[in-house]
Amino acid sequence: MSPKQLEEQYDAVIVGAGAAGLSAALGLLRSESYRNVVDQGGDPKILVISKLQPLRSHTGSAEGGIAASLGNMEHDDWHWHLFDTIKGSDWLADQDMAEILAKEAPGTVIGLEHDGVAFSRTQDGHIAQRLFGGHTADFGQKPVHRTAYAADRIGHQILHSLWQQCVKAGVRFAEEWYVTDLVLENDDDGRRTTKGVVALDTHSGKVHAVKARNVLLATGGAGRIFHTTSNSWDLTGDGMSLALEAGLQLEDIEFVQFHPTGLAHTGILLSEAARGEGGRLLNADGEHFMDRYAPGHGDLAARDVVSRSIMEEVDAGRGVADPKDPDGPKDCVWLDLRGLGRDVLESRLPEVCETVRDYAGLDPATDLIPIRPTAHYTMGGIPIGADGNVYEWSGDRRQPAEGLFAAGECSCVSVHGANRLGANSLLDACLFGTRAGEAVASRIADSFANALEEGLDPSQADDGGETVDQAAAERSGIIASLLAETSEAPTDGERRTDDNPYRVMADLGATMERHAAVRCDHAGLTEALRAVTGELSERVDALHAHSETAAYNQELTAILEARHLVRLATAMLVASDAREESRGSLYRTDFPNRDDERFLSHSMIDGTSAISWQPVVITEFPPKARAY
Repeated sequence: MSPKQLEEQYDAVIVGAGAAGLSAALGLLRSESYRNVVDQGGDPKILVISKLQPLRSHTGSAEGGIAASLGNMEHDDWHWHLFDTIKGSDWLADQDMAEILAKEAPGTVIGLEHDGVAFSRTQDGHIAQRLFGGHTADFGQKPVHRTAYAADRIGHQILHSLWQQCVKAGVRFAEEWYVTDLVLENDDDGRRTTKGVVALDTHSGKVHAVKARNVLLATGGAGRIFHTTSNSWDLTGDGMSLALEAGLQLEDIEFVQFHPTGLAHTGILLSEAARGEGGRLLNADGEHFMDRYAPGHGDLAARDVVSRSIMEEVDAGRGVADPKDPDGPKDCVWLDLRGLGRDVLESRLPEVCETVRDYAGLDPATDLIPIRPTAHYTMGGIPIGADGNVYEWSGDRRQPAEGLFAAGECSCVSVHGANRLGANSLLDACLFGTRAGEAVASRIADSFANALEEGLDPSQADDGGETVDQAAAERSGIIASLLAETSEAPTDGERRTDDNPYRVMADLGATMERHAAVRCDHAGLTEALRAVTGELSERVDALHAHSETAAYNQELTAILEARHLVRLATAMLVASDAREESRGSLYRTDFPNRDDERFLSHSMIDGTSAISWQPVVITEFPPKARAY
């Protein structure tokens, strides 16, 4: 679905149609503020722009579950969930935001159930819950069943249910439109005001100026910055890069979570649910090694702990080779699911079973499965407050960007800190997506009321639309140059006409994996930064499409995605090097200890690579040693 004609101005444009974007749309339309505007004769114009058909959004690949202290299996308490989230974050989460996450989680899950999510059930009909890494009872005393699930296809259930509700509510979509620019205006006091976005309709190849009073970014993560990743091909850090290009900051972008159980060298995720159901990690000697690294928690320790433990086993010579490449590097360990039995595997882990059979040629009921860590989740992102409003950190205070919101993995409300707790990502996307949508609705209602009070037509377009038109004209020129004949491009040694964006992204991923995956040091980060800002930047700037046609030109959008990834990689490497400590997912071999005196702060980096530091909000749980 795509609009046949754009409105002169939208009251809200939501960019992204995964769990966060769809939750935001529903939160907006279902809010009391929105209903009040409609009851007074208003007709707010809302548009959701997605570079994919919504049901192809990456949310659909989420397997394990969504966390909430429902207490359906045994007693649970949201305060315990709060503690686990803060501990998992290595004390970098803002505790006031983590409290909202934990406290509102049960209501969020019940809301999803009412929207049609078919959760797995207990025998008495309650939502079933399973064990998941890092989730405990009584402030870390023992594991607790907190993760609601739908076999191992929870993301599929959530995505389809939310999309169906949006279709029912009449949400307008612009599908397979790629947003190329975020348009802001600055006043004399340095305040930024949102004016809209520029988008490329990939069907027609036409560039559109989409004017909007409010924009909400929900564009997902950036796993494709690494070679081995569980993320789909479309997670290229678009929203984060758009924010940098618009002059905004990113928060804690150095923290990227590697999921411990990526299938051998494919990177395809084997859900943590496999270990929650009783799967075990074994080294080449057949040892269940996690008992040495995390006594009492074992395979269900936090993801960063398990990933580093796997790498230590490999470094110690106790790794195994991928059976598909028996003479290759011994950089994997075994995931053993044989003890679960075929009935449990097929009923509770059907996605895992299908993946292992299709991509490894193995039977999880009888064979050991080779796994290694895979880039999974971007903890940092566009800084937002509790209601999704994007802000800039000016050194001692937060300066909101008027009319700009974000939600989901592209954002950083700082509930995940340095390491996201498993099953908190879908919760973050749905919960804070809904809150952001409600906040947008409140702004729409205020604008409507002010217009009526001043005797104006609320639907009349605001001044400033020419800024979006100008940005669209500039983008059209850039795209025209990318579509120019290859023969017109320089052919010197530094600007190869045989290069392409897929090769650039592959080389970027290999560079990042070599120097910034799971562990890093100053020398490696410096070498990676030199490559990214040097050769890779030059190559991505020199790219031209191999077809002059803009319509359905996948290479054209790939060039723009490659540029986004290179820009984001630069920020990630600079921020990683600036944080001279090890915390959560960031393990510095040259600074192996956590340093609360210097770095109990959020890094805030802009497009010029200037870094400032924002204090972490501590309310209830003072920092202490994090052990599993």
